[in-house]
Amino acid sequence: MSLRDDVCEVLMSEEELKETCKRLGQQISKDYEGKNLLLVSVLKGAVVFMSDLLKEITCDCVIDFMAVSSYSGTKTTGVVKFKKDLDINPDGCDILLVEDILDSGITLSYLRNVLLDRNAASIKICTLLDKPANRQADIKADYVGKVIPDAFVVGYGLDYDEKYRNLPFVGILSPKVYEK
Repeated sequence: MSLRDDVCEVLMSEEELKETCKRLGQQISKDYEGKNLLLVSVLKGAVVFMSDLLKEITCDCVIDFMAVSSYSGTKTTGVVKFKKDLDINPDGCDILLVEDILDSGITLSYLRNVLLDRNAASIKICTLLDKPANRQADIKADYVGKVIPDAFVVGYGLDYDEKYRNLPFVGILSPKVYEK
């Protein structure tokens, strides 16, 4: 049995993901030309998206990573835990937080506040997927790949129990997998 068998619907195909990265990369390049752009990927989920997005950005930029979590299984705990902090000092940087999915918003809201406290010049958010149905924090993305329905999604870096990240598309995970 393949990981693909656990996906009941494909939300974004490989081709759509490629076109989305190209569209977002072009807009980001235009908006950040001449600025001190620091792309911050939120690990682990956003690493695949960040990699493809980075290839489409033509202005000067540097990258760094943060690892935080507010999830246990399929639900948010409401408590953000730092697992890895930035290596680059964000003071004076124009930060673009790159996230795989904007769901509850708790994690990104927390990160935005932490980075503002560290004197970032500006902070914007780029998310591959926006799931507004579950929003618990007052936050919105500045760059959005696709707005999706309230479903548990995997693939293209997104996981369930550390599996499915390597699927080359984004799909809805069959509830039979996690409703055991």
